[in-house]
Amino acid sequence: MPADFNLLSVFERVAQLGSFRAAADQLGVTRSAVSQSVRRLEDSLGVALLLRSTRNVRPSEAGERLLRQIREPLAALAGALDDAADHGPPQGLLRLAVTSIAEDFLEGQLVASFAEAYPRITLDVTVTDEVFDIVERGFDAGVRLGEVIEQDMVAVPLTGPQREAAVATPAYLARHGRPGHPRELVNHRCIGWRPSPDTAPWRWEFSEQGQAFAVAVEPQITTNDMWLMLRTALAGGGITFGIEATFAPWLRSGELEAVLQEYLPPFPGFYLYYPSRHNMPAKLRALIEHVRRFRETRDLAGPSRSRL
Repeated sequence: MPADFNLLSVFERVAQLGSFRAAADQLGVTRSAVSQSVRRLEDSLGVALLLRSTRNVRPSEAGERLLRQIREPLAALAGALDDAADHGPPQGLLRLAVTSIAEDFLEGQLVASFAEAYPRITLDVTVTDEVFDIVERGFDAGVRLGEVIEQDMVAVPLTGPQREAAVATPAYLARHGRPGHPRELVNHRCIGWRPSPDTAPWRWEFSEQGQAFAVAVEPQITTNDMWLMLRTALAGGGITFGIEATFAPWLRSGELEAVLQEYLPPFPGFYLYYPSRHNMPAKLRALIEHVRRFRETRDLAGPSRSRL
Protein backbone atom coordinates (compact mmCIF):
# COMPACT_ATOMS: atom_id res chain seq x y z
CA MET A 1 0.00 0.00 0.00
CA PRO A 2 1.39 3.45 -0.86
CA ALA A 3 2.68 5.56 1.99
CA ASP A 4 1.09 8.73 0.54
CA PHE A 5 -2.50 8.67 1.80
CA ASN A 6 -3.21 11.84 -0.21
CA LEU A 7 -3.27 9.65 -3.31
CA LEU A 8 -6.11 7.61 -1.83
CA SER A 9 -8.02 10.79 -1.00
CA VAL A 10 -7.64 12.10 -4.55
CA PHE A 11 -8.73 8.77 -6.03
CA GLU A 12 -11.78 8.64 -3.73
CA ARG A 13 -12.82 12.17 -4.72
CA VAL A 14 -12.51 11.47 -8.48
CA ALA A 15 -14.51 8.26 -8.12
CA GLN A 16 -17.15 10.03 -6.06
CA LEU A 17 -17.59 12.92 -8.51
CA GLY A 18 -17.01 10.95 -11.71
CA SER A 19 -14.77 13.70 -13.04
CA PHE A 20 -11.12 14.71 -12.83
CA ARG A 21 -12.03 18.35 -13.40
CA ALA A 22 -14.71 18.42 -10.68
CA ALA A 23 -12.33 16.74 -8.25
CA ALA A 24 -9.62 19.28 -9.09
CA ASP A 25 -12.02 22.18 -8.52
CA GLN A 26 -13.13 20.77 -5.16
CA LEU A 27 -9.58 20.03 -4.03
CA GLY A 28 -8.25 23.38 -5.25
CA VAL A 29 -5.56 21.91 -7.51
CA THR A 30 -5.06 21.50 -11.25
CA ARG A 31 -6.66 18.76 -13.30
CA SER A 32 -3.17 17.59 -14.27
CA ALA A 33 -2.20 17.19 -10.61
CA VAL A 34 -5.29 15.07 -9.95
CA SER A 35 -4.63 12.90 -13.01
CA GLN A 36 -1.00 12.40 -12.02
CA SER A 37 -1.95 11.45 -8.46
CA VAL A 38 -4.38 8.79 -9.65
CA ARG A 39 -1.81 7.48 -12.13
CA ARG A 40 0.81 7.21 -9.39
CA LEU A 41 -1.61 5.24 -7.22
CA GLU A 42 -2.49 2.90 -10.08
CA ASP A 43 1.18 2.38 -10.95
CA SER A 44 2.05 1.59 -7.33
CA LEU A 45 -0.72 -1.02 -7.15
CA GLY A 46 -0.21 -2.35 -10.66
CA VAL A 47 -3.91 -2.18 -11.53
CA ALA A 48 -6.32 0.27 -13.20
CA LEU A 49 -8.63 1.83 -10.63
CA LEU A 50 -10.62 4.11 -12.93
CA LEU A 51 -12.14 3.46 -16.34
CA ARG A 52 -11.86 6.61 -18.45
CA SER A 53 -13.80 7.70 -21.51
CA THR A 54 -14.28 11.02 -23.27
CA ARG A 55 -17.50 11.61 -21.33
CA ASN A 56 -17.15 10.04 -17.91
CA VAL A 57 -14.95 8.37 -15.35
CA ARG A 58 -16.02 5.39 -13.27
CA PRO A 59 -14.29 2.93 -10.96
CA SER A 60 -13.07 -0.39 -12.31
CA GLU A 61 -13.89 -3.59 -10.44
CA ALA A 62 -10.63 -3.22 -8.51
CA GLY A 63 -11.45 0.44 -7.91
CA GLU A 64 -14.86 -0.42 -6.46
CA ARG A 65 -13.26 -2.90 -4.07
CA LEU A 66 -10.73 -0.31 -2.95
CA LEU A 67 -13.40 2.36 -2.50
CA ARG A 68 -15.45 0.13 -0.20
CA GLN A 69 -12.41 -0.45 1.97
CA ILE A 70 -11.06 3.11 2.22
CA ARG A 71 -14.14 5.35 2.56
CA GLU A 72 -14.67 4.94 6.29
CA PRO A 73 -10.95 4.93 7.21
CA LEU A 74 -10.38 8.10 5.16
CA ALA A 75 -13.31 9.84 6.87
CA ALA A 76 -12.00 8.77 10.28
CA LEU A 77 -8.47 9.93 9.37
CA ALA A 78 -9.76 13.32 8.20
CA GLY A 79 -11.70 13.72 11.43
CA ALA A 80 -8.68 12.75 13.52
CA LEU A 81 -6.45 15.23 11.70
CA ASP A 82 -9.02 18.00 12.10
CA ASP A 83 -9.30 17.18 15.79
CA ALA A 84 -5.52 17.09 16.26
CA ALA A 85 -5.15 20.44 14.50
CA ASP A 86 -7.92 22.06 16.54
CA HIS A 87 -5.78 24.60 18.37
CA GLY A 88 -7.89 27.61 17.45
CA PRO A 89 -11.32 28.52 16.09
CA PRO A 90 -13.04 25.86 13.94
CA GLN A 91 -12.20 26.21 10.27
CA GLY A 92 -12.41 24.53 6.88
CA LEU A 93 -15.05 23.60 4.30
CA LEU A 94 -18.34 22.27 5.67
CA ARG A 95 -20.58 20.65 3.03
CA LEU A 96 -24.31 20.23 3.71
CA ALA A 97 -27.12 18.60 1.72
CA VAL A 98 -30.44 20.26 2.62
CA THR A 99 -33.94 19.40 1.44
CA SER A 100 -35.73 22.23 -0.36
CA ILE A 101 -38.62 22.20 2.13
CA ALA A 102 -36.49 22.87 5.24
CA GLU A 103 -37.80 26.41 5.56
CA ASP A 104 -36.38 27.09 9.02
CA PHE A 105 -32.86 26.38 7.72
CA LEU A 106 -33.16 27.92 4.26
CA GLU A 107 -34.80 31.19 5.26
CA GLY A 108 -31.29 32.37 6.05
CA GLN A 109 -31.10 33.42 9.69
CA LEU A 110 -29.42 30.24 10.93
CA VAL A 111 -26.88 30.29 8.09
CA ALA A 112 -26.12 33.98 8.54
CA SER A 113 -25.64 33.70 12.30
CA PHE A 114 -23.41 30.64 11.87
CA ALA A 115 -21.24 32.47 9.32
CA GLU A 116 -20.86 35.40 11.71
CA ALA A 117 -20.00 33.17 14.66
CA TYR A 118 -17.46 31.07 12.71
CA PRO A 119 -15.77 33.25 10.07
CA ARG A 120 -13.11 30.61 9.34
CA ILE A 121 -15.67 27.98 8.27
CA THR A 122 -16.75 28.00 4.64
CA LEU A 123 -20.31 26.69 4.39
CA ASP A 124 -21.26 24.99 1.10
CA VAL A 125 -25.00 24.19 1.02
CA THR A 126 -26.48 22.02 -1.73
CA VAL A 127 -30.29 22.23 -1.82
CA THR A 128 -31.55 18.89 -3.12
CA ASP A 129 -34.46 16.51 -2.67
CA GLU A 130 -32.53 13.57 -4.06
CA VAL A 131 -32.14 10.72 -1.56
CA PHE A 132 -28.53 9.53 -1.29
CA ASP A 133 -25.78 8.52 1.13
CA ILE A 134 -24.23 11.79 2.32
CA VAL A 135 -20.98 10.04 3.28
CA GLU A 136 -20.60 8.52 -0.17
CA ARG A 137 -21.22 11.91 -1.80
CA GLY A 138 -18.70 13.69 0.42
CA PHE A 139 -21.09 15.74 2.56
CA ASP A 140 -20.42 16.39 6.24
CA ALA A 141 -24.08 16.56 7.24
CA GLY A 142 -27.61 17.02 5.93
CA VAL A 143 -31.02 18.42 6.84
CA ARG A 144 -34.14 16.30 6.28
CA LEU A 145 -37.42 15.28 7.84
CA GLY A 146 -36.76 12.84 10.67
CA GLU A 147 -38.85 10.06 9.13
CA VAL A 148 -36.57 9.70 6.09
CA ILE A 149 -33.17 9.77 7.86
CA GLU A 150 -31.23 6.50 7.87
CA GLN A 151 -31.09 4.64 11.19
CA ASP A 152 -27.29 4.67 11.32
CA MET A 153 -27.16 8.49 11.37
CA VAL A 154 -27.04 10.78 14.40
CA ALA A 155 -29.91 13.29 14.28
CA VAL A 156 -30.20 16.64 16.12
CA PRO A 157 -33.64 18.36 16.14
CA LEU A 158 -33.72 21.52 14.08
CA THR A 159 -37.44 22.25 14.49
CA GLY A 160 -40.39 21.09 16.51
CA PRO A 161 -43.24 19.06 14.98
CA GLN A 162 -44.39 20.11 11.52
CA ARG A 163 -47.60 19.63 9.57
CA GLU A 164 -48.54 19.71 5.92
CA ALA A 165 -51.18 21.95 4.40
CA ALA A 166 -53.36 21.99 1.30
CA VAL A 167 -53.84 25.61 0.24
CA ALA A 168 -55.50 27.74 -2.43
CA THR A 169 -56.57 31.34 -2.91
CA PRO A 170 -59.99 32.46 -1.63
CA ALA A 171 -60.92 33.30 -5.24
CA TYR A 172 -60.15 29.76 -6.45
CA LEU A 173 -62.18 28.23 -3.60
CA ALA A 174 -65.08 30.60 -4.27
CA ARG A 175 -65.18 29.49 -7.93
CA HIS A 176 -64.61 25.76 -7.45
CA GLY A 177 -65.77 25.07 -3.87
CA ARG A 178 -63.91 23.82 -0.82
CA PRO A 179 -63.17 20.09 -0.71
CA GLY A 180 -64.79 18.48 2.32
CA HIS A 181 -62.70 15.33 2.19
CA PRO A 182 -59.25 14.59 0.71
CA ARG A 183 -60.75 12.23 -1.87
CA GLU A 184 -62.64 15.18 -3.37
CA LEU A 185 -59.28 16.59 -4.50
CA VAL A 186 -59.50 14.50 -7.66
CA ASN A 187 -62.23 16.92 -8.78
CA HIS A 188 -59.97 19.95 -8.35
CA ARG A 189 -57.09 21.47 -10.30
CA CYS A 190 -54.09 20.43 -8.23
CA ILE A 191 -50.49 21.66 -8.31
CA GLY A 192 -48.17 18.79 -7.44
CA TRP A 193 -44.53 18.03 -6.79
CA ARG A 194 -42.16 15.37 -8.08
CA PRO A 195 -38.46 15.01 -7.29
CA SER A 196 -37.37 14.34 -10.89
CA PRO A 197 -38.84 13.96 -14.39
CA ASP A 198 -38.68 10.15 -14.28
CA THR A 199 -40.72 9.78 -11.07
CA ALA A 200 -44.46 9.92 -10.42
CA PRO A 201 -45.98 12.98 -8.71
CA TRP A 202 -45.83 12.80 -4.93
CA ARG A 203 -48.96 11.33 -3.32
CA TRP A 204 -50.69 13.64 -0.87
CA GLU A 205 -50.87 11.99 2.56
CA PHE A 206 -53.68 12.44 5.09
CA SER A 207 -55.03 10.79 8.23
CA GLU A 208 -58.58 9.92 9.28
CA GLN A 209 -59.46 8.49 12.70
CA GLY A 210 -55.82 7.62 13.26
CA GLN A 211 -55.44 5.79 9.94
CA ALA A 212 -53.04 7.21 7.36
CA PHE A 213 -53.98 7.21 3.69
CA ALA A 214 -52.72 8.84 0.52
CA VAL A 215 -54.55 10.42 -2.39
CA ALA A 216 -53.19 10.26 -5.94
CA VAL A 217 -54.46 13.67 -7.03
CA GLU A 218 -53.26 13.49 -10.66
CA PRO A 219 -52.13 17.14 -10.69
CA GLN A 220 -52.70 19.18 -13.80
CA ILE A 221 -49.52 21.11 -13.00
CA THR A 222 -46.43 19.28 -11.73
CA THR A 223 -42.96 20.59 -10.93
CA ASN A 224 -39.90 19.90 -8.79
CA ASP A 225 -39.85 23.54 -7.62
CA MET A 226 -41.87 24.36 -4.49
CA TRP A 227 -41.71 28.07 -5.28
CA LEU A 228 -43.35 27.58 -8.67
CA MET A 229 -46.06 25.61 -6.88
CA LEU A 230 -46.55 28.47 -4.44
CA ARG A 231 -46.58 31.20 -7.08
CA THR A 232 -49.03 29.25 -9.21
CA ALA A 233 -51.37 28.78 -6.26
CA LEU A 234 -51.13 32.50 -5.42
CA ALA A 235 -52.11 33.23 -9.02
CA GLY A 236 -55.32 31.22 -8.52
CA GLY A 237 -53.98 28.18 -10.37
CA GLY A 238 -55.41 25.58 -8.00
CA ILE A 239 -54.75 23.73 -4.75
CA THR A 240 -51.19 22.91 -3.80
CA PHE A 241 -49.67 20.89 -0.96
CA GLY A 242 -46.56 21.20 1.20
CA ILE A 243 -45.11 21.97 4.61
CA GLU A 244 -47.34 24.52 6.37
CA ALA A 245 -44.37 26.73 7.32
CA THR A 246 -43.73 27.34 3.62
CA PHE A 247 -47.17 28.91 3.21
CA ALA A 248 -47.30 30.67 6.61
CA PRO A 249 -46.83 34.31 5.43
CA TRP A 250 -49.64 34.01 2.87
CA LEU A 251 -51.95 32.15 5.24
CA ARG A 252 -51.53 34.96 7.76
CA SER A 253 -52.17 37.64 5.14
CA GLY A 254 -55.25 35.82 3.83
CA GLU A 255 -53.84 35.46 0.31
CA LEU A 256 -54.06 31.69 0.79
CA GLU A 257 -56.53 29.59 2.76
CA ALA A 258 -55.91 26.11 4.15
CA VAL A 259 -58.37 23.31 3.51
CA LEU A 260 -58.76 19.80 4.96
CA GLN A 261 -56.78 20.70 8.09
CA GLU A 262 -58.64 18.13 10.21
CA TYR A 263 -57.02 15.43 8.05
CA LEU A 264 -53.45 16.71 8.50
CA PRO A 265 -52.04 15.99 11.98
CA PRO A 266 -48.55 17.08 13.08
CA PHE A 267 -45.51 14.83 12.48
CA PRO A 268 -41.81 14.88 13.53
CA GLY A 269 -39.99 17.85 12.05
CA PHE A 270 -36.58 18.55 10.52
CA TYR A 271 -33.25 17.32 11.83
CA LEU A 272 -29.60 18.03 11.19
CA TYR A 273 -28.08 14.60 10.67
CA TYR A 274 -24.54 13.30 10.28
CA PRO A 275 -22.60 10.03 10.45
CA SER A 276 -21.51 8.79 13.83
CA ARG A 277 -17.80 9.51 14.24
CA HIS A 278 -15.36 8.87 17.02
CA ASN A 279 -13.30 11.85 15.88
CA MET A 280 -15.79 14.54 14.85
CA PRO A 281 -14.28 17.50 12.96
CA ALA A 282 -14.38 20.74 14.93
CA LYS A 283 -16.25 22.46 12.09
CA LEU A 284 -19.12 19.93 12.29
CA ARG A 285 -19.16 20.07 16.07
CA ALA A 286 -19.49 23.86 15.80
CA LEU A 287 -22.53 23.53 13.51
CA ILE A 288 -24.22 21.02 15.81
CA GLU A 289 -23.79 23.27 18.82
CA HIS A 290 -24.96 26.30 16.83
CA VAL A 291 -28.14 24.47 15.75
CA ARG A 292 -28.86 23.55 19.36
CA ARG A 293 -28.37 27.13 20.55
CA PHE A 294 -30.38 28.48 17.62
CA ARG A 295 -33.34 26.31 18.47
CA GLU A 296 -33.15 27.20 22.16
CA THR A 297 -33.17 30.95 21.49
CA ARG A 298 -35.76 31.14 18.72
CA ASP A 299 -39.40 30.19 18.60
CA LEU A 300 -39.19 27.92 15.57
CA ALA A 301 -42.92 27.45 15.58
CA GLY A 302 -43.38 31.16 14.90
CA PRO A 303 -43.62 33.01 11.58
CA SER A 304 -41.23 32.05 8.80
CA ARG A 305 -39.97 34.63 6.38
CA SER A 306 -40.56 34.34 2.67
CA ARG A 307 -37.67 33.34 0.43
CA LEU A 308 -39.36 34.74 -2.66
